[in-house]
Amino acid sequence: VQLQAYGGGLVQAGGSLRLSCAVSGTFFGVNDMGWYRQAPGKQRDLVASITTGDRTNYADSVKGRFTISRDNAKNTVYLQMNSLKPEDTAVYYCNAAVRRTFGLYTYWGQGTLVTVSS
Repeated sequence: VQLQAYGGGLVQAGGSLRLSCAVSGTFFGVNDMGWYRQAPGKQRDLVASITTGDRTNYADSVKGRFTISRDNAKNTVYLQMNSLKPEDTAVYYCNAAVRRTFGLYTYWGQGTLVTVSS
């Protein structure tokens, strides 16, 4: 199983970016999916998560600016980021709980860098 994240880049403050992350490989299905971020010298923190029933959860710092969504047919999770701020600069990682033959396993994407200039 692999998670491939893409969509990061350099954007000015106030701009927008959309991240995508697709799950590929052999599995039965995908449960919760999410996005985390890690800024230089800081720990990796949850940005947003979404269940199979589209119940969402957001970090307080991104509420009202970021929107997480998923396409179950494509096993893909998205993060629409609007009104970006310099403090949103970080490597963003996607995460998924994947159902396989012997249980539920958590996988991580490789990370995609988001840089917001002031």
